[in-house]
Amino acid sequence: MDVRLLRIDSRLLHGQVATNWAKAISVNRILVVSDRVAQDVMRKTLIMQAAPPGIKANVITVEKMIRIYNDLRFISIKPMILVEDPVDAKRLVEGGIKITSINIGAISFDSSRVMVTDTIAVGPEDVKALKWLHARGIRLDVRKVANDSSKNLWKSLLDKGLVKDF
Repeated sequence: MDVRLLRIDSRLLHGQVATNWAKAISVNRILVVSDRVAQDVMRKTLIMQAAPPGIKANVITVEKMIRIYNDLRFISIKPMILVEDPVDAKRLVEGGIKITSINIGAISFDSSRVMVTDTIAVGPEDVKALKWLHARGIRLDVRKVANDSSKNLWKSLLDKGLVKDF
């Protein structure tokens, strides 16, 4: 399996992802990887219907994504993987998914989170997961769409005093 993009976006599959990213990185599958969404029939159905023409979308659990990653039956799949939060991204990398960068689109604000950029809010578990990913040399790339200029989330976390450089 040739993972073209691993994206963290609490909105998962939406217009920017469906139109811009899918074309820019030439995917043939969109995999929404979320234990919560995989159990929610309505969300799952809506996400699968939001896929752009010619690209199939599937909703699977984190465990299933890890299980199928090296399965030869899926070797021709060139997916964009979408997760809701940094914790699920960390779980995928821990499970053996090979990537060099993660794109972060948006992470919703709530009372347990701190705004890091205008579209990204993080809580303590998110920060722990992002530290773990950064420590493994994974670039934390903030871009809404493919042709936006890249910003490094690690720098934003440093600037906010949420992490220390090592």
